Amino acid sequence: MSAQTQPAAPREDAPLGVLVGVDGSEQSVSAARWAQREAGLRGEPLTLVTAYSIPAYWGYDADAGGTVLDDSRLREGVQVLLDEVAAKLDADGVRPELRVEVGDAAGVLVDLSKAASLLVSGGRGRGGFIGRLLGSVASALPGHAHCPVAIIPAGVEASRAADGAAVVAGVDGSEQGRAAALVAAEEARIRQAPLKLVCALPPVGSNAAWLGVTLDEAAREQELRERLDAGAAWIASEFPGLEVVTELVDGTPVDVMREQTATARLTVVGTRGLGGFTGALVGSTSRGVTDHAKGPVMVVPFRKDARLGTRTKFGPVADQD
Repeated sequence: MSAQTQPAAPREDAPLGVLVGVDGSEQSVSAARWAQREAGLRGEPLTLVTAYSIPAYWGYDADAGGTVLDDSRLREGVQVLLDEVAAKLDADGVRPELRVEVGDAAGVLVDLSKAASLLVSGGRGRGGFIGRLLGSVASALPGHAHCPVAIIPAGVEASRAADGAAVVAGVDGSEQGRAAALVAAEEARIRQAPLKLVCALPPVGSNAAWLGVTLDEAAREQELRERLDAGAAWIASEFPGLEVVTELVDGTPVDVMREQTATARLTVVGTRGLGGFTGALVGSTSRGVTDHAKGPVMVVPFRKDARLGTRTKFGPVADQD
C-alpha cells in the first residue's frame, strides 16, 4: 500500500473509530472499503479486525496428557488474510489498524464495539475454519452491539454521491425511530446530502371487519403525514441548513425500506419500534431490511438524547404506552 491518509486523533469514547469485521470474503472486502470511506468522512480512525476460534482438537497430544495450545500457525494464516484485505483498500484512504483476536466472532465484535463509533460488517461471509465472522454473525450484531452497526452487501460499497442520493431514515412515530432519525441526520450532514424521512403505510388487515370497527383510512393517512411533517420540522431545527424531505409509502415496513436501500446513499433504521398500524419499522423489521438490502444499511441502538425532548414542540407524538 502506498502513502495513505493518517487516521485522525481518536475520540476518547471511541478510540477504535470505525471498526470493521473481515474474513477475507468478497462481502467483507466490500465492507472494509465502505468503512474506509466512512472513516474518512468522519475524520476517525479505521480498525480492521478478524477473529478465529481454536478447535478443540487443535494440537492435542495424548502423551502430554491434554491439549497443547500452540495456535501460532493458525494465527499467522489469519494475519495473512487480514493483510490481504488491507491491501485491497484505497491507497490514499485512511490507513487501517489491523487486529487479530481469538474468540467467537460475534462476541469479539460486540465487545470491541464498546470502543467504536461505528461497527461495519458484510452481509454474508465465508464461515468455515476461521469462524463465521460474517453472515449469521452480521444478523446478530445489531441487537447486541454498543454502537450503530452498518451492514454492507457485497458489491454496493461504491459511493452514490454522484447520483445526489439522499440518506434515508425509516421512522414509525416511536422514540427509537426518532433517535435513529437524529443519527441519520448527522450522516446526511457529513455527506452534504439530503435527508429523507420515510414512513410505511401498511394495508389495513381483514380482521378490522371482524372486530366490527370502521377505520377511516384517509384520516389515518392524514395523521401520519402530519406527524411525519412535524418530525421533519423538528430535525430541520436541530440541523440548520440540512435539506429534509418526507415520504409516506404504501406497503409493509420491510418491503418499503428494502426498496429504499436500492437507491439511498445510506438507509438508517432503529432497533425497536411501535408495531401496530404504523408498522414495527424498527426491531424485527430491521432484520428483514438488512437481510435483503440492496445498499448500505445502518441499524442504530436506542440511546437517550436530550434533543428527543424537543420533538413535542412541533406537534403531538404517537402514544407508546
